[in-house]
Amino acid sequence: MTNVAVIYYSSTGSTHRLAVAAAEAATAEGAEVRLRRVPETAATGRPGSQEHAALAASVPEASLDDLDWADAVLLGSPVHFGLAAPQLMQFINTTSRLSIDGRLLDKAVSAFASGSAEHGGQVTTILALHNAVCHWGSVIVATGSADPVLYEENNGNPYGASTVAGDRAGFIHAQNAGAIAYQTRRTLHVAAALKAARAAAVAAA
Repeated sequence: MTNVAVIYYSSTGSTHRLAVAAAEAATAEGAEVRLRRVPETAATGRPGSQEHAALAASVPEASLDDLDWADAVLLGSPVHFGLAAPQLMQFINTTSRLSIDGRLLDKAVSAFASGSAEHGGQVTTILALHNAVCHWGSVIVATGSADPVLYEENNGNPYGASTVAGDRAGFIHAQNAGAIAYQTRRTLHVAAALKAARAAAVAAA
């Protein structure tokens, strides 16, 4: 059994929908899944934000225990000036006591993003999250360019699933759901291999 934590921040719902699609894909693969949201820290005033907050209120808030428990982690964020949202970064900034103790070593971690404009910073947001993954000592899992789903009209980057929501609160393209499902399966496969290698090393010691 592979433990999967899908940890995300969402302002108006697009990143939330990608996260839910990731959690559903992991469940379909037989994984134990925790879908966790990073809470809002300041009212954004963006259209749809209040409605999304009410919709997502039942999703448990992310904790360090979720990271410690997980074999695989998927991190999701909307674009904020080409970077991950400060709400998600605030959560990441609390992870030092896990990373310094080596508790995040060799976990499989992948990232996804949503933004309002095409080429509006989705890729840079994902790559910025990769910086934190390196500090954790975790293993970055990118989508690559091999699977046909990545060539669907509204997909296309090899770093992680992303969507262009425009001014449509809570919108994702159907093709994006396919991309995040593939990304989740790939992250699970890498996590399972890492977990098996750790178990073999312990058995051989």
